[in-house]
Amino acid sequence: MGATPTPERLSLLLGLGILMLATLPRYLAGGHETRLSVMLMALAVVALVILLQWRLLSAEARSRLPALLRRLGLSLVAGTIVMALWHTLTSDFFGWELLVSHGATLGLLLHALSLWVKAPR
Repeated sequence: MGATPTPERLSLLLGLGILMLATLPRYLAGGHETRLSVMLMALAVVALVILLQWRLLSAEARSRLPALLRRLGLSLVAGTIVMALWHTLTSDFFGWELLVSHGATLGLLLHALSLWVKAPR
């Protein structure tokens, strides 16, 4: 263990929390109460870890967080747009629940890849 908290990790954790929230409508619409319950429990754990990571961040690291959150937001929007285009071209009506879930998944992946590409050497 022993890894120090970084704003990059915190932005990924926040993205994971957003992704988990984005999947909830699919479980509600599909009637998957058990999966919904498990997802809510996991979301509570992720929220707790986010709070702990926030408290452990230094002031300098916290100052870098707004830029990372903007990048996360742009990645989530880009992921949703790309998934809307993809579903429009390849399938029939897909529902907003699927679009939000798949868009958030792609957006978080794009954010993680952008952090990996711009990782400090």
